[in-house]
Amino acid sequence: MTTLMNKTAIVTGASSGIGYATARLFAREGANVIVTARRSDALNALVAEIERDGGRAIAVAGDIRDEALAQTLVDTAIRQCGGLDIAFNNAGTNGEMGPTPGLSLSGWNETLAINLTAAFLGAKHQIPAMLDRGGGSLIFTSTFVGYTAGMPGVAAYAASKSGLIGLTQSLASEFGPKGIRVNALLPGGTDTPLAEAWVSTPEALAFVEGLHALKRRARPEEIARSALYLASDASSFTTGTALLVDGGVSINRT
Repeated sequence: MTTLMNKTAIVTGASSGIGYATARLFAREGANVIVTARRSDALNALVAEIERDGGRAIAVAGDIRDEALAQTLVDTAIRQCGGLDIAFNNAGTNGEMGPTPGLSLSGWNETLAINLTAAFLGAKHQIPAMLDRGGGSLIFTSTFVGYTAGMPGVAAYAASKSGLIGLTQSLASEFGPKGIRVNALLPGGTDTPLAEAWVSTPEALAFVEGLHALKRRARPEEIARSALYLASDASSFTTGTALLVDGGVSINRT
């Protein structure tokens, strides 16, 4: 039985990694999927794959820092699919990395704009559409970094991603009475293109894998299944959470 039949979902950062895997999974589970990222060629390839598997997807390329894109995604969901039920605000960046005193203001601002402000802009336009449907599920991709573990050299990344948890809790309280659930998904190390900056050598990869209790990184498909849980009625009494899907990195000391 498909769990998202007759639902419509927006997935940002869908051209690769967790967003790509989640868009494909949501479509297999019956959802109409509106996918976005900057690379139109990658999005079109994703749509073709989803359609080849019998699903429905619509690509809208753009920069998530642009509020007009947030509005366009919602308008597309309403116009072509009848409304919006789910939003996976997943797009993000590592941002400028290195010792904090050397971090540029432009690097700091860009990281917050992509990881935090863009998520706010998405929610700002997604929530009214969900209210028109009588409820929905908002999901943000955060991280354990800056939540259960501190790491050097990633101040902007940690601050922006942990800010999503505060946004999650505020929105969950504000819109829970109106049927909208809001949760943050906190992956551990995951084998994605974005993660290559953290594992640029075999030694770095071994170190990162060793931080996890499971002694490996996640596959994007594993994180996607947790996103599916939060999107579906299986999590109907789950809201305001920071859901760790981190392979035990938050508790591991071995």
